[in-house]
Amino acid sequence: MDGWHLRMRSDSVLRPEPSVLGPSGWASFILILVVGAACTTVPVTGRSQLMLVSQQEEAQMGAAAFQQLARDESGKGRMVSAERDPALHQRIRGVGDRIIRAAGLQNAYAWEYLIVRSSEVNAAAIAGGKIIVYTGILPVAAGDAGLATVLGHEVGHVLAHHTGERLSQAGLTEAALGATAAALSGGTGGGAGAQTAMAVFGLGAQYGILLPYARAQESEADHIGLILMAKAGYDPHEAVNLWHRMEQQGGSSPPAFLSTHPSHGTRIAQLTEWMGDAWKYYQDPHLPLPGTR
Repeated sequence: MDGWHLRMRSDSVLRPEPSVLGPSGWASFILILVVGAACTTVPVTGRSQLMLVSQQEEAQMGAAAFQQLARDESGKGRMVSAERDPALHQRIRGVGDRIIRAAGLQNAYAWEYLIVRSSEVNAAAIAGGKIIVYTGILPVAAGDAGLATVLGHEVGHVLAHHTGERLSQAGLTEAALGATAAALSGGTGGGAGAQTAMAVFGLGAQYGILLPYARAQESEADHIGLILMAKAGYDPHEAVNLWHRMEQQGGSSPPAFLSTHPSHGTRIAQLTEWMGDAWKYYQDPHLPLPGTR
């Protein structure tokens, strides 16, 4: 995926008359063309996704965010360097590198790891091959297979270019809000009624589009990660065990409807459903990943 290019030939494209469409109509027309021209396919799952940024742009933004995070954590004294804890770095890199090779991404980026000394049970991946692990997740991960579940999920985000997709989704939503504002105001700026309607539309965009998209990405990263950990030689059944341990951690969490992550129960059910496919890769790691080169 190298971004998107929209090319139109004046002699082959039907163009609506400006007098018929008006400002909001033209905005909607352009949005339809953009969406149609900017769809790509996610490896492994085959899902169609919107992509309005190039891989290079996505990686550049990821690198900048990673550098800022590293500076922040270093300033707080929470960054764990390889010199400070070489065994921890070796363990995380060892598992992570196996997952990255299984994804076929070992030469795609200059992979970097940031280990943060924190009780936070979390890990993250940033576009362009940047992985962040908070030490609070290690007791829950337990062994290397649990850690492979976590890192497989994070590398899954990178393989699926979820960062670029989210940026594309946000940009398209902003454009749609602008088009709706123009339609409601009749091109005059709108009054209180239009502003109220826009506020409601924005809330609907957040809970009806943006958050479900994030949950879809999280589930997709679970799916891809399960395949990757199995292909890397880790028993995929440990993914279910990990989420049982996560569930036992307890703590308050928002309802699944208002969360950017699926509930633990949903995750466990989905992982169980995908286990058959993952087991094939565990038994034969040479099987190619669908949709990858």
